[in-house]
Amino acid sequence: MKRAIFPGSFDPITLGHCDIVKRGIHLFDEIIIAIGENSTKKYMFSLKQRKAFIEATFKGNSKIKVMSYSGLTTDFCKNVGADFILRGLRNPADFEFEKAIAHTNRKIGQIETVFLLTSVETSFISSSIVREIINYKGAYKNLVPKAVKTEIL
Repeated sequence: MKRAIFPGSFDPITLGHCDIVKRGIHLFDEIIIAIGENSTKKYMFSLKQRKAFIEATFKGNSKIKVMSYSGLTTDFCKNVGADFILRGLRNPADFEFEKAIAHTNRKIGQIETVFLLTSVETSFISSSIVREIINYKGAYKNLVPKAVKTEIL
């Protein structure tokens, strides 16, 4: 079974994340959307909320699972039997950052990273931009899936 994890904070999940998962599922038998927890990071949405957003967004798709983890991503991969990490790339800066992490993950955990370019329609979306728009009560609804829109109303 080809299993990949798609790690991130997903604070909140965006249409860009959804695009990567929907296209990535054709490459793998299963994708685990892995919500990373960092005790030093301040989140807009709780882990419970973020997990609920993702589960509602992909409800009914048995090839997509949602889990949370802390610690090294490579350790989580080993714990769940994933040989791949799925990542989306929006721009050249993302590539340079992600390339260094991918090389490190391969060196310390023998985990391959598969990169997908974001679609043109979602390439500008990031969770940090969405949080800023939400914080200032701006028009964020065309940047996130329905589950997030429903929660924030």
